[in-house]
Amino acid sequence: MAVADRAVVLAEAPAAAGERTKWARRLLRNRNVVIGGSVFLLLVLVALFANALSPYNPTRLYPGQRLKPPGLQNLLGTDEFGRDIASLVLHGSRVSLLVGCVTMVLTSLGGVVIGLIAGYYRRLDIVIMRVMDGLMAFPAILLAIALMAARGPGVWNVILSLSVVYLPRTAMLIRSTALSVRELDYVLAAQALGRSGFGIAFRHILPNCIGPLLVQGTFIFAYAVLAEAILGFLGVGVPPYVPSWGNVIASGKNVIREAFWVSLFPGLALTLSGLSLNLLGDGLRDVLDPRLRVQ
Repeated sequence: MAVADRAVVLAEAPAAAGERTKWARRLLRNRNVVIGGSVFLLLVLVALFANALSPYNPTRLYPGQRLKPPGLQNLLGTDEFGRDIASLVLHGSRVSLLVGCVTMVLTSLGGVVIGLIAGYYRRLDIVIMRVMDGLMAFPAILLAIALMAARGPGVWNVILSLSVVYLPRTAMLIRSTALSVRELDYVLAAQALGRSGFGIAFRHILPNCIGPLLVQGTFIFAYAVLAEAILGFLGVGVPPYVPSWGNVIASGKNVIREAFWVSLFPGLALTLSGLSLNLLGDGLRDVLDPRLRVQ
């Protein structure tokens, strides 16, 4: 019997490897995935090696070098305090991408749990979804500002506030997928065999949610990076002494006429990150959704 089981496993291994190779080829053939993923990977590498790439300490002030235009000494110029813009942009990528990444993870985990419970248990569905509808009724930025006003400035407070703001989007997506899968034959068969509700939800329904969850995660990442910059620009995000793209853009608004480069380059970095994530999300959707897949 053991020999037979081993033979089955050995026979299934090449099929699984072939399936993974096929998915890898589909991803590499998609232009949006390649371009968006490459640019985003470059931004991640820049954030990881910001210390080695930065020509100056981003928090050190050089009053004698204030508002210098881009040149050989300061490639992207300096701000009104003499800080090097290139160093600020490089180190600011760490905070902005950290906020986006952790927000994406928290909303994905919370959205999966809430969405599966709401989609599988009909009695809890109406209660949970009315709470989600209540959160969705507020504009995202206004709700984030209100939460930040209650908690105070800080990187982790920004992450928690944005996680609350964007959690309903993921929860509703997972719920809609769970509702469409709940009545399928293999789920009904698992119920007839006496499997527990949680077991069915997480073992049989959750795998069908992975594709939409990955696509939604890229968009949540982009939303969170942009929202962090907006909060920083309004002065209710991370503390002003912490380099982030939003803080650097906000510091340049008062000198935009004399030194446009202070806000220009962090704005370009913010635009590049959002564009790459949206391209990556569109490409993943095209590859993972069989209705949109082009053979």
